[in-house]
Amino acid sequence: MLYDLSPTIRPEIPVWPGDTPFQSRLTWSLSEGASVNLSAITTTPHLGSHADAPFHTEPRGEGISEMPIERYIGPCRVIKVPPQPLIEPRHVEGIDLASPARILFKSESVRDRKTFPERFTALSFELAALLGERGVLLVGMDTPSVDPFDSKTLDAHHALARGGVAILEGLVLDGVPEGIYELIALPLKMAGLDASPVRAILRSLES
Repeated sequence: MLYDLSPTIRPEIPVWPGDTPFQSRLTWSLSEGASVNLSAITTTPHLGSHADAPFHTEPRGEGISEMPIERYIGPCRVIKVPPQPLIEPRHVEGIDLASPARILFKSESVRDRKTFPERFTALSFELAALLGERGVLLVGMDTPSVDPFDSKTLDAHHALARGGVAILEGLVLDGVPEGIYELIALPLKMAGLDASPVRAILRSLES
């Protein structure tokens, strides 16, 4: 079974306040006599389901084209957590964080996807640091960010970058039960960028 974790990209999709919204237009049109339809887009790379690169928050961090693609494909665990401001280490007690070494947190703290939420579940600094210490390869959120909306220090981003943990944000985990799956969420290989949209899916593993 496949679960699609990516929202549909359209002009109405909300982006972080002040960021570049998604826009598209036809530059060539069959209806106007062109041989093909050809589109152009303008957008932030932090669009819908997306991967943050370390360069997003670290001056000397890797850009998205430099990230190892094996971080974004392989076994992962979906963990349901309370829809509260911060996920803390106590919420993952008793879970082997390194097996599998990719974790998606399902908080269900974002219900209205037509407007940008200013309240959503994020990672505590302590948990972000713990994930790196335990050898986690990737963490994913069903929210716009691993840090709270009003964070100026971006502690979780920095801790994950130090620990070598890749970041997925903006996932849609509605209807996905807790469990272990295969994750496929490859970013585009765009040089010098701090993020990339991904088409994120989960595939059920054979029992």
